[in-house]
Amino acid sequence: MPKSDTRPHVTLACTECRERNYTTTKNRHKQRERLEMRKHCPRCKQHRPHRETK
Repeated sequence: MPKSDTRPHVTLACTECRERNYTTTKNRHKQRERLEMRKHCPRCKQHRPHRETK
């Protein structure tokens, strides 16, 4: 399957404990800034904001 430059894979890390828990894709043309989603962190055992990491 060819890799598309418009939908790169990104890793999401918890803002509290910095653990990298999730991976997803994003549309580079529509979302220029870093992606942030509210997800469940297994280490914190709570829903916390997760931000895109490099």
